[in-house]
Amino acid sequence: MRLGALGLVAAFAVADCRPIDGVVVGTAPPGNAATPIVTVAASATRAPVDFVMQEYPVTRGQGPHDVAPARDGGVWYTAQLSGELGWLDPRFGVVKAIKLGAGSAPHGVIVGPDGAAWVTDGGLNAIVRVDPSTNEVKRFPLPADRPNASLNTATFDRDGTLWFTGQNGIFGRLDPRSGAIAAFDAPRGPGPYGIASCPDGNVYYASLAGSYVGRIDRETGGAAVLVPPTPGQGARRVWCDSKSRVWVSEWNSGELARYDGNSWKEWKLPGDRAMAYAVYVDDADVVWVTDWGANSLVRFDPATETFVVRSHPSPNADVRQLLGRHGEVWGAMSGQDKLVVARPAG
Repeated sequence: MRLGALGLVAAFAVADCRPIDGVVVGTAPPGNAATPIVTVAASATRAPVDFVMQEYPVTRGQGPHDVAPARDGGVWYTAQLSGELGWLDPRFGVVKAIKLGAGSAPHGVIVGPDGAAWVTDGGLNAIVRVDPSTNEVKRFPLPADRPNASLNTATFDRDGTLWFTGQNGIFGRLDPRSGAIAAFDAPRGPGPYGIASCPDGNVYYASLAGSYVGRIDRETGGAAVLVPPTPGQGARRVWCDSKSRVWVSEWNSGELARYDGNSWKEWKLPGDRAMAYAVYVDDADVVWVTDWGANSLVRFDPATETFVVRSHPSPNADVRQLLGRHGEVWGAMSGQDKLVVARPAG
């Protein structure tokens, strides 16, 4: 069953965020500032919550790809074009970079249970751990019979095992304690992309080329194929909410999908050219999506089926993965060499 949000539109002020002496601050909007689109379902019982975005420039030419808020208040980001792991201090706009090795092209980054940054590095064909205190870089290469996996994203399950995807048709696991690493063939071949673990212990990945969601059998290394209602939807990223429902960004169809363990539901993003890239569910079970087609960040409240859509001030923001912490949702503007954070308005 697919639900389309109805067309009630409201206007809010938009913050113009610009760097000043290396620090990005929000200022009052200019007279012609764009206003966000808000669409509200007929069942909505409360007003939609607006948000503001703030941008932070990083080193030119790094090509920031994914982000992960660090325990020290900073934000890790993968610098895919320069082969580095970057770190931003949002208080002062200061950045640093750690070289990951010759040939590095990092894609994803997450913070593990140990507080370290864990990177999926397609150039090195390895999982990389970076110690946040010493900046020590440790690499865990994939097995020799799994070259050029095109490593994408990783997640830790509740037992502390790291699971990862490779777009060239694999998913795998790493035991951080022993260093043992294994890779498995994905159903339907190439496509494994985003991956996430749920509170109930299940691990899911999205297959962009395969247009399905895989539920991994953590014991056997197999995967069950779960297919959203829209054919060829291009499931790109996944995330789990507190009830272990799986949220999916559908790149080809421009939809947001939810799987509750038994059935699917889909919502079309507002606008006529939506391209849903990343999805993230915050600690209040609010869903966030990056929309490349509209060059915007989208907030979706499942309780009211309300969308709030805010456009980026600059074109081609190309925000990829989203991750957050309480009161903040972070993304990397790969098209602008910036990071961006969304916070509640007011």
